[in-house]
Amino acid sequence: MLKRIGAIALVATALAVVASSVAWGSAKSPRHLRAAAAKTIKCGNKVTIGMSYPATGPAASLGAPQFDWASYAKKRWNHTHKRKLKIVVGDTQLGNSPGLAVPVAHSFASNSKMLAVVGPAGSQEVQDSIPVYRKAGLVAVSGSATRIFLTRAKVVAGKLNKRETPTGFFFRTVPNDGQQGDRVADWIHTKLKFKHVYIIDDEEAYSQGLADQVSADLKKFKITAGRNHISQQQTDFSSVVTAIPNNTQLVYIPWQLPGQAQTFYNQLHAARPKAVIMGSDGTDAPKTFQPNGNGYVSGFPVDFTSSVLKSFTKAHNGLPEVFGIPSYTATLVVAKAIQKACKAGHGKTTRKAVRKNVVKVKLTASQTLLGFPVHFLTKNFSNFQGAGDMATPANFAIYQITSSGAYKRVG
Repeated sequence: MLKRIGAIALVATALAVVASSVAWGSAKSPRHLRAAAAKTIKCGNKVTIGMSYPATGPAASLGAPQFDWASYAKKRWNHTHKRKLKIVVGDTQLGNSPGLAVPVAHSFASNSKMLAVVGPAGSQEVQDSIPVYRKAGLVAVSGSATRIFLTRAKVVAGKLNKRETPTGFFFRTVPNDGQQGDRVADWIHTKLKFKHVYIIDDEEAYSQGLADQVSADLKKFKITAGRNHISQQQTDFSSVVTAIPNNTQLVYIPWQLPGQAQTFYNQLHAARPKAVIMGSDGTDAPKTFQPNGNGYVSGFPVDFTSSVLKSFTKAHNGLPEVFGIPSYTATLVVAKAIQKACKAGHGKTTRKAVRKNVVKVKLTASQTLLGFPVHFLTKNFSNFQGAGDMATPANFAIYQITSSGAYKRVG
């Protein structure tokens, strides 16, 4: 673990230099990005993909399982295929200000051997870096970026929120926050039967979008939902805790940083020992976020009967690290897309060909380990999903955090 973080920290330092020397927001693509986008690549015995994720920084507890599961996917793929996967990693330091998602994107875009990217992890990182990937012709497949508007234009409060990524360049192997928000609100209404909820977002794109969705859904159920905000750099929550109304039955925090969520819970619990808290998939980190006996999280509906999951767990000190499973699935998606593109190109391919083949990839529920199959939409579907989202069925699970700290699926 220490060797991995140390090596990536050196990469991150180098990437910061790249960020200072490349103007990524201009209308005209830098020449080297255009050249990389157009380059024909020999597939050979090894093909290269990137992994953009938080190896260090405040969200490292979420990045570690993503790395472990992507590495596991690579290991399993390479064991059964002649053409091997090589993963180049980039540390985005999600939660730091500023993060490194954009310099990581430039580094990947400039690597003429790279054919696809797993990640980025955070929705705001996708917003920031997708222009770079688009100019360089790279497709990104995220295992955790859930913001609705990344894939879907939608009218909210009379205002049209435009789709935030170009169609065909961004895909995800998780349901989005429209589905997560509906699941959370329905659980609060039908199972917990609470009438007074307090929502606190962390002022980032993912958190605000999910908080808005849950708030709107609770309103339909005639549940009172107060609202407040914190920053991802905040450590003292005394004023936030004080502002929570006395009749609040549940505090909902759709945050990205499990360590920060635990700090908040500790302060909340000290003031209100019986307070119930609920986090989102961004706090689904059993080793870090442990409101024991007083908490819930929404997370990925993992297939715990899978022999692959059992094998991974055995090899990782008995820890299933379930937050990283969609990154395992994303790695399989890009591997299969590259395989198809290389076959069609008779041993040669391009980034464009790989992008076109991502849509054609289909994985069964047993292959994904997520309890649902993966194949991607090419157009809008239902109220929330758009091109790049998974077709149904796909949804979030609800986990209760027991007094021992175990995450027990209850819905």
